[in-house]
Amino acid sequence: MSIAVSTRNIISIGELNQRVRNLLEGEFPAIWIEGEISNLVKPSSGHLYFTLKDSNAQVRAAMFKGNNRFLTFTPRNGTQVMVRCRVSLYAPRGDYQIIVDSMEESGEGALRRAYEQLKRKLADEGLFEHEYKQEIPRHPQTVGVVTSPTGAAIRDILTVFKRRFPATEIILFPSMVQGEGSAQNIARMIEKANQLKNCDVLIVGRGGGSLEDLWAFNEEIVARAVFTSTIPVISAVGHEIDFTIADLVADMRAATPSAAAELLSPDQLEYHATIANQAQQLSNLMRDKILTNRQHLGHLQKRLKHPGQTLQEQVQRLDMLESRLKNALQYQLSQQKSTLENCATRLRLNSPQLQFEQQLENIQQLRQRLDRSMEHMMLLKQQALQHNGQRLDALSPLATLSRGYSITRKKTSAHKKLTLIRHFNDVKVGDRLRSEVSDGTIYSTVTETSLENSIYPDKDINK
Repeated sequence: MSIAVSTRNIISIGELNQRVRNLLEGEFPAIWIEGEISNLVKPSSGHLYFTLKDSNAQVRAAMFKGNNRFLTFTPRNGTQVMVRCRVSLYAPRGDYQIIVDSMEESGEGALRRAYEQLKRKLADEGLFEHEYKQEIPRHPQTVGVVTSPTGAAIRDILTVFKRRFPATEIILFPSMVQGEGSAQNIARMIEKANQLKNCDVLIVGRGGGSLEDLWAFNEEIVARAVFTSTIPVISAVGHEIDFTIADLVADMRAATPSAAAELLSPDQLEYHATIANQAQQLSNLMRDKILTNRQHLGHLQKRLKHPGQTLQEQVQRLDMLESRLKNALQYQLSQQKSTLENCATRLRLNSPQLQFEQQLENIQQLRQRLDRSMEHMMLLKQQALQHNGQRLDALSPLATLSRGYSITRKKTSAHKKLTLIRHFNDVKVGDRLRSEVSDGTIYSTVTETSLENSIYPDKDINK
């Protein structure tokens, strides 16, 4: 009798649950899901256990103590939340669940994500950089305010300016600061203020509220309007703990609208004290000036003389000046007369007539020298010409011809020109020749040639 051995692969339930757990955790990395909290349990361990559900399904959830301390609200049953979690399995019971790493209330969580995304985008573009911040005027004469005309912000701003420096002119650019279309309205008012150019600085803000209430100041259109404004902008949104995108882009952030008004309004009590001090200084200066002028007037009165005495002194001075003037005129006349005589002497010596006569005499002498030089040169040139003529006659072909010689040329049909005969081989029988003698030209035709020298007269030409 044989016993059959089972070949089935059997695993334990714990191993099965562990494999399923590994499969789930490997297949689903960290994800975000949204739902409503129910069955919330808070044991003494500090962990949170609850069910997350929506209208169609539910899932068990656990959030351990280490992550609970980062919560910004108190979870309760019925709270709508968004959680960042990992899918897992509680192996001892085989329960499928999610492990929550972080949790946000649904509405505010979405806004927070949008806030962070826009903040990163604008930071990458450099809209928060200090180099683009404009200087805020210290004591502006006109302040523009972009806010709600019925909100607490404009009342707080007016109250501060009335208390501290009521001479400041406030221009309200009324705008919605909450709800649909409020961001576009705020941006449009900022652009309008820049077009009008009737204020030195802008306060853009509103009173406190929730993140949703302040959301218009986190919109990109408002951020870019603030950044492109040529008028310096102070952002004054919410309370001191509230920070918006507009705060980061603005040229300056004020914790509240009242704080913005405090920054821009000098204390009138300090101005009164300064004016009083300056008035006292002016009074002292005027008193010192009057005293100094009185002393100067006393000195002038002592120096003042009777008009008759002054007139007598002036007459005496006039007589003295008249005598000095006469002496000066006589001296000048004598000097001018001497100068005139010197000039007349120099003029006579440099008379054009005298110079002309001298130059004429020089010309006569030069002409005589030129005539003698020309005669001598002509004689030399005539002698040279005669000598060169004799040499030329000796070398002239005509002289050679006169001694009984002739010049013979041959006419060639190819070139239609006469070729000079220098050698025996230059001619052949039948060639037509042209011979030039001293008194004419002879045309001939070659009938016979010979290498014998026949220039001697005793040779017989008919041989």
